[in-house]
Amino acid sequence: MEKAEHSAFFMQGFRHGIPICLGYMSVSFAFGIFTVNQGFAVWQAVFISMVNVTSAGQLAGVPIIAGKLPFIEMALSQFIINLRYSLMSVSLSQKLDSSVTFLDRFLIAFVNTDEVFAVASGQKNLVNRWYMFGLIVMPYIGWTLGTALGAFAGNILPQIVTNALGIAIYGMFIAIIIPPSKKNVAVAGVVLMSSLMSMVFKFVKLLNCVSSGFVIIICAVCSAILFAFLAPIKTR
Repeated sequence: MEKAEHSAFFMQGFRHGIPICLGYMSVSFAFGIFTVNQGFAVWQAVFISMVNVTSAGQLAGVPIIAGKLPFIEMALSQFIINLRYSLMSVSLSQKLDSSVTFLDRFLIAFVNTDEVFAVASGQKNLVNRWYMFGLIVMPYIGWTLGTALGAFAGNILPQIVTNALGIAIYGMFIAIIIPPSKKNVAVAGVVLMSSLMSMVFKFVKLLNCVSSGFVIIICAVCSAILFAFLAPIKTR
């Protein structure tokens, strides 16, 4: 009876993870093309997705690796970009029941993406280890498989086609920031300020010598700090 319950919870999480998987395949497909265009081999692109599972972090990290930039730049950029996952994991830990062991939490945290967090947090009751294992399986497969397909396509399709498809990953990030920017003036301000700062680093002499990793760090931190003071979140 207990095994049947575990299987039922696993399959419930598995079903909930299928839509996430399908969404990830399209995004990681674009990432695979982007990575191959940066000079990486197919297996390297797939390996990056297998051990990271972070779209923004991977997109920022690939040019740093390709440019052979310092490790400290990689570490700082990934820390800033992926800091939200730590906060989401702490929040999700309050949603896990007693069946989730200490080691289980490490495994779940590895694939605790924005979408996985949203689905798990949206459940009415506490979730157990079997539900979470089922939930993270398909997103992980979708992310890795999509990267592999995109990387292979990048080596087969004509250059003009791969360049066009490579733009898709930037379109994804635009689609992510537009909805919250419409609802919150502070979010819109952070997006606008970081975009303007990025343009300054791109076109102003001397500043355009700053590497891409440090540009991301400076733009993200400065814009976030400014609007944290200008439009702080109201608390009781």
